[in-house]
Amino acid sequence: MTKPITAQLLALGIATASLIAIPSAIAADRDNPSQGRVITSADEFAVLSHRDRIAPENAMLNERLANLLPQLMAEAELDMWLIINREYAEDPVFFSLVPQPTFAARRTTMLVFNRLANGELEKLSVNTYPYGAPYETAWSGGDLTEQWQALATLIADRDPSRIGINVSTHWPEADGLTKGLHQQLLDALPAALHTRLVSAEDLAIRWLETRTDAEISAFAHAVSLARGVIAEAFSSRVITPGATTTDDVAWYIRQRFEDLGLPAWFMPYVTFQRPGTECTDAMPFCSTTTGVIERGDVLHTDVGICYLKMCTDTQEMAYVLKVDESEVPQGLRDALRTGNQWQDLLSAEFVTGRSGNEILAATIAANENAGIVSSTYTHPIGFFGHAPGPTIGMWDNQGPTPVNGDWPLYPNTAYAIEGNIKQALPEWDNQLIQIMLEQSAYFDGERVIYLAGRQTQWHVIR
Repeated sequence: MTKPITAQLLALGIATASLIAIPSAIAADRDNPSQGRVITSADEFAVLSHRDRIAPENAMLNERLANLLPQLMAEAELDMWLIINREYAEDPVFFSLVPQPTFAARRTTMLVFNRLANGELEKLSVNTYPYGAPYETAWSGGDLTEQWQALATLIADRDPSRIGINVSTHWPEADGLTKGLHQQLLDALPAALHTRLVSAEDLAIRWLETRTDAEISAFAHAVSLARGVIAEAFSSRVITPGATTTDDVAWYIRQRFEDLGLPAWFMPYVTFQRPGTECTDAMPFCSTTTGVIERGDVLHTDVGICYLKMCTDTQEMAYVLKVDESEVPQGLRDALRTGNQWQDLLSAEFVTGRSGNEILAATIAANENAGIVSSTYTHPIGFFGHAPGPTIGMWDNQGPTPVNGDWPLYPNTAYAIEGNIKQALPEWDNQLIQIMLEQSAYFDGERVIYLAGRQTQWHVIR
């Protein structure tokens, strides 16, 4: 991941300029936070048509299947990986493995990855509707009984010692084999092969959480688009103080994404804080008020889109100037700096091999030592907005998270650096203000790099 982006990536039609490769500070610099970037509009960035997205998406898939999956299967000590799912009940990993355009697992779809002695993979499909490259068709037809028998024969002929299936108690992304299909698999296989079936949990998580160079480049562009739409929404082009509502702004964001052909994976929302709104140390969230936006309000939004298979998750803050103000009050600027300091203290604790729980504990200690009132709830991101990998705190649990929080940090993985700080605001008679930030970043094994920079300046509505 640390090698330069190659000309091959440029051939995919993916812009690389969005990626800011600046290491985050080990000791947070309040006055000069690194990786700050101002984006004013999504119009600064190209958006490929749905047709033109097919080639880069499939190029990234082929690269992953050829180079990444064999490595991950070897690490998981799996000789074979089975993806078996049905239309309307697709396995969570399914769409990350099939060429586009694919909209469903038509009828019953079976993918087989068989690791050969030389380390290469056979990529096989046992389907009524063959996929073609990169899959070799091992069987095609219309009889379900024959399909299951073909799968059983294929497995028996290759005689794998450990066969991974997607069953998991704790990870929904790795639990895609339904009970009905699991039973049909057992019915089809000779009894001697039943004991070779093992959970592919580790492989599924590593497959979903690991990012390639090409994906990071595409991801940076996607995050830039998301930040650009937020900047548009948090401006006088959209907001008329005293008239525009928070719901109006949320629906502007949703419609703007729709017009750009960028699917939102959750409904964006917009809230505000103002003098007199309750905010205490015990409250998880203070920015919950909705309605007409007035001058002097502090605004917050949370948005998420997907583009070129990469899903973003972004939270940013804005201030509506009063008629006698020409700049954001100093107390708010100081509070945002504290938010950036919290980000730096968190990212400084990213060390390969540390668990999410260990990173959280170290982050809490560092913030307490710095006198910062903070809450950390950072999560992996990628093919899903809430992706598998190390959970680093939950908004409703600032202690250890069993299992998911025990997962170690790996290089070449991406995260929504999410959390908040609370700080007394002198201009509001020392009422607490909450700064809620979420910026997408990746960890290259040594440093945390924000994919499209991060918010270090307030959005201003004049």
